Amino acid sequence: MKKIICFFSAVVFTASTQLMALEISNLSTDERDAFGAEVRKYLLKNPEVILEVFQILEQRSSEEKQRTEKELIIQNSKEIFSDNFSYVGGNLDGDVTLVEFIDYRCGYCRRAAPEVKNLIKNDNGIRLVIKEFPILGDESVLMSRFAISALQNAGPDAYLKAHDALIELQGIVTIDRLRKLADNLGFDADIIISNLDHADVSKVIRQNQALAETLSISGTPSFVIPHQIIRGALPANQIQSLIEESRDQS
Repeated sequence: MKKIICFFSAVVFTASTQLMALEISNLSTDERDAFGAEVRKYLLKNPEVILEVFQILEQRSSEEKQRTEKELIIQNSKEIFSDNFSYVGGNLDGDVTLVEFIDYRCGYCRRAAPEVKNLIKNDNGIRLVIKEFPILGDESVLMSRFAISALQNAGPDAYLKAHDALIELQGIVTIDRLRKLADNLGFDADIIISNLDHADVSKVIRQNQALAETLSISGTPSFVIPHQIIRGALPANQIQSLIEESRDQS
């Protein structure tokens, strides 16, 4: 409201050379009352100005948010794009990296999964990084541990199989179910399951949580591309447009 009043003050000053010559702080009580009455009169006569002011403030707020996000991405670029422990897929030498924060029990993540696949399929310039970010309870954590253990103990191809299976897994998730899943995927179930609580697995989750907090990411799916953070699921074509914008800014 204070910003709005300041804006209106400027409008009135430009409309009146007499008022322009005065300093607000030097106005008497009567003069201030008269000034306020002029502001009110102007607004009643031109109510569309209110909408214009809100639009300007909203645009400025959006621009400031974008500047802040760009700075955060630059400051944390190594942790975001090349942490050396997250799964990396797509074109490993791609010109744009798309980072996804994911929770396997998140319905929006499940809906976004085919969109992300289509992006990678249709744009061979995308390098994909997936960050395990379990935020929806113990089962989410257990599923992420399974995926991370698969990556650490069986490699990226195994991780991708685990990732695809987990994103479609329905019902209650238990150790026994994950053991059966490991068998079905052709993994060494004993190795994958025995390492679920390994310190290296826990470290990945902690580091991803810390990074998400730094970037003010609190939900899934969330995406990061150079210059921008995307909070929430978007259709593939919209993410593609943002990726193209990122290419143009590089």
